[in-house]
Amino acid sequence: MSETIIENIYRVQQPDAWAVSLTDAQIIEKCQETPFSRAQNDEGRDYCFFIDKIYHTTDYCNSEYAFLAYTLNEPANLEKASINEIIVEDNEVYQIHRISVLREGVLIDKIPDLQIKVLDGENQSATGVLNNFKKINITVKDLRLYDILILEDTKVKTFTPDEFLRRDFAKYVWVGPDVYWAYGHYKFQFINERQKTVACKKLYFRDSFGTIITPEVLSLEKGDIFVFEETEYINPVDSTREIHPFIDFATKSDWHSLSNYMVPIYQAIYDHQKLENFAPNLIEKIDAFTDLEDKLRFAIEYVQNNINYIYNAYEMNGHKPQEPAKTFENKQGDCKAKSVLMKVVLDYIGVEAAVVLVNYNTDVYLAHYFPSLLSFNHAIVKIKHKNEIYFVDATQRDEFGYLENRGVIFFKYYLEIGANQELQKRPSFEYNYFAIDEKVNFTVKNNIGDFSLTTIYKGNRANNMRKYFKSTNKREIIDSWNNFLYHTMHYSSDRKGTDVRTIFPNATIDIVSDDKNANEFTICYKATIDKAYYVDGKNNRFLMYFDRTLIKDNAREYTHKDLLYWQTFENERYEIALFTDLTIDQKERYTVQEANINNRYFTHKTTKQIQKNGAIVTIESKPISNIEIESQDFEAYRIAHHNVADSNFGLGIDIVQPSVFNFIKSKIMG
Repeated sequence: MSETIIENIYRVQQPDAWAVSLTDAQIIEKCQETPFSRAQNDEGRDYCFFIDKIYHTTDYCNSEYAFLAYTLNEPANLEKASINEIIVEDNEVYQIHRISVLREGVLIDKIPDLQIKVLDGENQSATGVLNNFKKINITVKDLRLYDILILEDTKVKTFTPDEFLRRDFAKYVWVGPDVYWAYGHYKFQFINERQKTVACKKLYFRDSFGTIITPEVLSLEKGDIFVFEETEYINPVDSTREIHPFIDFATKSDWHSLSNYMVPIYQAIYDHQKLENFAPNLIEKIDAFTDLEDKLRFAIEYVQNNINYIYNAYEMNGHKPQEPAKTFENKQGDCKAKSVLMKVVLDYIGVEAAVVLVNYNTDVYLAHYFPSLLSFNHAIVKIKHKNEIYFVDATQRDEFGYLENRGVIFFKYYLEIGANQELQKRPSFEYNYFAIDEKVNFTVKNNIGDFSLTTIYKGNRANNMRKYFKSTNKREIIDSWNNFLYHTMHYSSDRKGTDVRTIFPNATIDIVSDDKNANEFTICYKATIDKAYYVDGKNNRFLMYFDRTLIKDNAREYTHKDLLYWQTFENERYEIALFTDLTIDQKERYTVQEANINNRYFTHKTTKQIQKNGAIVTIESKPISNIEIESQDFEAYRIAHHNVADSNFGLGIDIVQPSVFNFIKSKIMG
């Protein structure tokens, strides 16, 4: 080995007694070809002869042991095997037990051929993300195609005094193995050496017909071992449409007990850390406002924008919240620290607030997991104001507006830090505003089109668009709108391959207004378009404006069997006016077609005004947001979205072709 071993990061040693290892002879015996392994080779699938995984938990440390042997028959796998990166947290040690290859029946020790480097995991520190880990980069020299690689190692995480959650509670989720591999023998063990009982539940396992089996629940006392074992195993899950089978392990508890466990920790801070005691200058700024709405907005934005977000991935589940006085003084803190400071500020101005725990990443599984504080990875603030509930993420920046106009955070479940709390499901809601309110005017004379598009964005849309205009080059913004209109106006069909800048040569886009109290951001795009009509292969002319963002393709194409579709759409309104100096076909089906779709989960309405030389369509789409579509309702929901896609997402008008008959007809019809 070319590097000196750093004792507190990694070391070479024998596995602990609870991990029963194998002799060289036993390894060679387990790596013999079988009809099953040969069948996998014939199919081009890589093969793992055996894998033994053990999760061993005590009241002072967690250990993850792995022992496996697999083929290097593919160049890509050979490349991946040659260089490994192991992530090591604070107070975690990576133990190397064995790295060998079985080559032509001979077991060769590769530990002398290792090159090991320890790197700091600080690639995101400039953005305030501090992951207190190190990367152990391990290069194995002289691996060859058709070698069998044998790896045996353990990661041991010893708890510091600050990591009270990990010390007091166990939490581990085993997930079914990768469907790419075939396994001669697969074995996983969970060993509980804690004083407290650990509950165990198998979820999303299926029978031979693919039907989900009723979850099996077990209790593991100290010294008990859970074993999952399979021979000649290929994970049968359809990973594109099914949830991988998983097993949830957690210290046996309930949400009442867990919330009560956290209350004294936070309440001690609230009782002794009043804003008056550490932030007189901030109080002076707050008191300068006479209106409560202005105070509330200032309080939220002060914490969001003036306190730097320092995200420490491994402190979220282990450390007590930083005192707000320290957060205020240092002007930095993690999500718990910023949320606690925001609550203390809101307490001062008399607005009811609480810190709540969420998990943006695995939110959907919280209802399936056993109750555990270690299931959460983020803290936000719940605000009750004027009999309405709002959620604010104190770690976000550049969010604006009075409380009812601010951006919305989407999640399903949360645990409020308060006495006797249950896991709560965030209720669905309907927006009281249009996130997009857009007016399109396209008037054509002598084949030259005068086009304008004015859009009012609110809520999340306003925040995002404001950031986009602030950080993006003006030419790039105009090109983005040009490309959108190139498809929306159907020029992509008759001018394919044309530089869009030549179609919209004098396009401009400007910010009309930015009302940060109402959180409304208004922009206006204008362009003059030569050859304004879309012309088909038969020289028929049309004016078209169909905005495909109104078509929710992810809803129409959703096929997952186990997860309900989660709707998070916003209200949208569009008024599209297309006019010309020529006569249009006032009876063309798609020109006159209106829609009044009333699905249980959303409404979509189009109304039209048809005139001799043009038409106006008003489109309003109003969904229920933050809601799962029940399985029995989904097909009707999908059909409703197909109906939206049936030309009910814009407007098209057909120009009447010039002829004597059409001239006489137009005179008769007036």
